[in-house]
Amino acid sequence: MSDAPHLLVEKRDGVLTLSMNRPKARNALSPQMLCRLAEAWRSYRDDPELRVAILTGVGDEDFCAGGDLKLTMPLVTGARKPQNEWDERLMSDPRQFLDAILRGFELYKPVIAAVNGNALGGGTEMTNACDLRVASDNAVFGTPEAKLGLLPGGGSLTRLPRQIPWAKAMELLLIGDSYSAREALEMGLLNAVVPRAELMPRALEMAAKLARNGPLAVRKIKEGIVRTSGLPIEAALEIENEVSAAVMSSRDAREGPRAFAEKREPKFTGE
Repeated sequence: MSDAPHLLVEKRDGVLTLSMNRPKARNALSPQMLCRLAEAWRSYRDDPELRVAILTGVGDEDFCAGGDLKLTMPLVTGARKPQNEWDERLMSDPRQFLDAILRGFELYKPVIAAVNGNALGGGTEMTNACDLRVASDNAVFGTPEAKLGLLPGGGSLTRLPRQIPWAKAMELLLIGDSYSAREALEMGLLNAVVPRAELMPRALEMAAKLARNGPLAVRKIKEGIVRTSGLPIEAALEIENEVSAAVMSSRDAREGPRAFAEKREPKFTGE
């Protein structure tokens, strides 16, 4: 068995890149990968130097096939006992599974999905958890769980009807067919579709633009959107007032207009 880490982590210029690294297993979520992902997301949340994250997969075939049906799912359902340190670590803190797939994890920094191939099932669910999504033209999306008598419980029941038109969300979830990257783009699931060779350059271009923006403003914009989702307008506006006040009273809010007037790049600190 290879000793290669199941998740590759790179930090550069305020950008965190996480690459799921099990191409021979369709980048399925192993206990090790889940533990490493949970750790990486928590570190990203708490590190003021990191401003944007990119989630992608290694290889040209698969982004992520969801939970590993041989390793992970039998472990979390109790069908097998822990057999190594990663099994033990995952079971010692079951919350890691949910944090790893960004289900219910409080993260107000932006995340870009760079979908490099098949993203059926859990791969589509992880794409839904990201804020911006660019896919290679060979990527395939879908939530086929209903065909197996299951349901996509990684966040899709909640997210998809809020992110794309109702009829398309129901089509994806209830029928369970697969869709090309172009079809996913047309239904509003993606921001862009590019040739495979251009995938990471496009994702890094998007990340660089986000990293140049005021980090506090970016976080508070996402926080406001997440926290107001589904609320009555009056309650939502109260939250908008809250996050707006936090930004408008910050040093960055003074630095941005000053830099514009002085015709220079702003020096944002996130404060």
